[in-house]
Amino acid sequence: MAAGHLRLSFHIPILTILVVLKTGNCCFTRIFCFGDSISDTGNYLNSIGDNYDPVGNLPYGETYFNRPTGRYSDGRLILDFIAEEYGLQLIPPYLSKESTENFLHGVNFAVAGATALDNSFFESNGIEVSWTNYSLGAQLEWFKKLLPSILEEPGCDSSVISSALFVVGEIGGNDYNHPFLEGRTLDKVRTFVPDVIRTISLTIHELISHGAKTLLVPNNFPIGCLPVYLTLFQSQKKEDYDPETGCIKRLNEFAEYHNAMLLEEIEKIRLLYDDVTIIYADYYEAFMSIIRNPKKLGFSYTLMTCCGAKGPYNFSLFAPCGNQGSTVCSEPSKYIAWDGLHLTEAAYKAIAHRVLRGSYSSPSISNTCSNIMHDSGSLLLVPSNTM
Repeated sequence: MAAGHLRLSFHIPILTILVVLKTGNCCFTRIFCFGDSISDTGNYLNSIGDNYDPVGNLPYGETYFNRPTGRYSDGRLILDFIAEEYGLQLIPPYLSKESTENFLHGVNFAVAGATALDNSFFESNGIEVSWTNYSLGAQLEWFKKLLPSILEEPGCDSSVISSALFVVGEIGGNDYNHPFLEGRTLDKVRTFVPDVIRTISLTIHELISHGAKTLLVPNNFPIGCLPVYLTLFQSQKKEDYDPETGCIKRLNEFAEYHNAMLLEEIEKIRLLYDDVTIIYADYYEAFMSIIRNPKKLGFSYTLMTCCGAKGPYNFSLFAPCGNQGSTVCSEPSKYIAWDGLHLTEAAYKAIAHRVLRGSYSSPSISNTCSNIMHDSGSLLLVPSNTM
């Protein structure tokens, strides 16, 4: 977020690449992540230099790190839990300018505010561009620029890529967030979806051309359940809301439209590459499973922000988290929403576990990992599907 206003970051993740190396008893030993604020571990904060931004200050990072790290949450993100699941160190941001020696477990290219589409697309549609220009294409160029130095590492060759898991997304949320908050209609923003999906598809094709064999592609969150949208799109009509969850139905239907097109595109790509595995990660339904049964997981507040200001959902555009006038709750783990657009560590953990160990990835990421280890001659005990 920029000072004084909410930075829209469905940075509801980015393109994450987990590179699978056949060493030790780990399935994945590198992660390369692409996306937005859902996965950003510090790139945006590094990109602004000494300029002030709330994400560079507490309460961001208060729960796990006890300090701000550039993550748009009180603690860890889905990406962090993926890394921990496979015994990896947390993945450093690309713009930290770490040496390649510090990228042994991967690199995170995700940037808060990033879109799948380049800024020129929005400019051509008369939409003011005031966010980061580190689009998915720019992040892919970073990866390609860094790749030669990774392959030059002792003992590395092209198998570094062929044994990798590429998590492509979540990305695309900001392509809709920005125009929605500029007041564009749902029907207008809906016309952007095919271009967003096409860009994600082209990225997947290019990664495969560089030797990628396993890709994890998450879909978008149910935006109708997020406090920023619930606040800005309030309605007096009872029928506009899901009676079970309180989420705005038409906004969730929009997210479902994006997700259906994404899955359809993934299925087309699968037909083209017999030797490539593309895993569809259902962040949407993993999120909804928490909204529908919050108490089972210890959540008391499903639609209220932990860090925000007075309002029906404890959110205000005039006093977003970390700005003057905002307050922070005493128990973030009781909340799903952190700052109105991003989630708490507790919610990200629940989603990650459902994708990694449950039924919210297709084909199962745990089974894919098990097959990789079997093919490499290594033994790996993978958690069973318990969720």
